Amino acid sequence: MHTHTPRFLTIRTAVVAATAAAATAFAILPAATPAAPGAAAVLEIPAAVPGAVAAQPAVAVTAPVVETAVKPAASSTSVLSIVMSKIGSPYRYGAAGPSAFDCSGLMYWAFKQAGVTLPRTSRAQSTFGTPVSKANLQPGDLVFFYKPVSHVAMYIGNGKVVHASTAGQPVKISNLASMPFSGARRV
Repeated sequence: MHTHTPRFLTIRTAVVAATAAAATAFAILPAATPAAPGAAAVLEIPAAVPGAVAAQPAVAVTAPVVETAVKPAASSTSVLSIVMSKIGSPYRYGAAGPSAFDCSGLMYWAFKQAGVTLPRTSRAQSTFGTPVSKANLQPGDLVFFYKPVSHVAMYIGNGKVVHASTAGQPVKISNLASMPFSGARRV
């Protein structure tokens, strides 16, 4: 068993104090000044930080701004293939897979398999992602029908959608024009 020596307690106390001072400093720091792409972001640290041992002059901290492309959590191609793998599965109101689905449950389940959590209902899904016009639909886009929104399908191209349509009908492919279009979203 380790005995607590005065030296150990002194070091531990100093570490705890430094950690607390750092936490306090970060809690009161202003946001970094926005920088142009490729420029350095500047953060001014105040001269007096509560809890600090001694006041220090303000220091400008610079860090290069690195532009990176944000990779989507799932590609529309992978989600589309997941939905397509469920063609023929039975429709069941309120079901979200893996063996039976309602319309929004099918989309919820497919995106979940690809690492994206959608809202559970078609109406809530119609507000998720980026709006897309009917003229700009791409395979993998979510397509919504009726006003207010009460049905969702996934666009597969060539004027077709895949969806869990209604009781007695399995997950199937239908014409986009067979239902009143309400809007579309790209996730």
